Amino acid sequence: MALLKPQTNPDARGTYGAGDRRNPEQQLLADDVAVRRRAAQALATVATSTPLLLAQLPQETDAGVRSAIFESLLMQATPAVVEGLLPLLACEQAVIRIGVIEVLQQIPDLVGPHVAVLLGNDSPDVRIFTINILESLRHPGVVSWLIGVLQTDPHVNVCATAIDLLGEVGDHSAIAALRAVKARFPNEPFIQFSADVALGQIE
Repeated sequence: MALLKPQTNPDARGTYGAGDRRNPEQQLLADDVAVRRRAAQALATVATSTPLLLAQLPQETDAGVRSAIFESLLMQATPAVVEGLLPLLACEQAVIRIGVIEVLQQIPDLVGPHVAVLLGNDSPDVRIFTINILESLRHPGVVSWLIGVLQTDPHVNVCATAIDLLGEVGDHSAIAALRAVKARFPNEPFIQFSADVALGQIE
């Protein structure tokens, strides 16, 4: 799903009259797919539409409409958008999770304050999805967050995901954590192998 690059935040004054026959808030719930898609696109510039767009995502059945919703949320790029998208990382629908990750990767300044909490989520899957977000998150805290995962996360798959990314973005500050994680999981061949690869890439 190709998403638009984030634009400047829409004018908070943008709105549609409740009696307007073109009211996209109502059309987003229409039976016609084309109508829903156009409504999702129009709502990008309606500052009050964020909750409606977020609510529609898990129940939307058409890929084109979902894509339009994600694009509109990305164009809005507000803290409310991020706070609404983060719980959807636990959505059972893979297509929703992928779309959420793609949006969040493009708004690092808004995602940054939430990373520590996400990496402490009870679900290993959510922690892995968070690391996937970090992969494209141009944020100065990425290496530190990944080091923290290696130092504290109890799940082997979460650590393996962090190791892979550290091999790409890590620096010498990650060397001690990579060596230590091998000691934490001495009986996990993949951890041993991937940590050695990451160390070789960094060193």
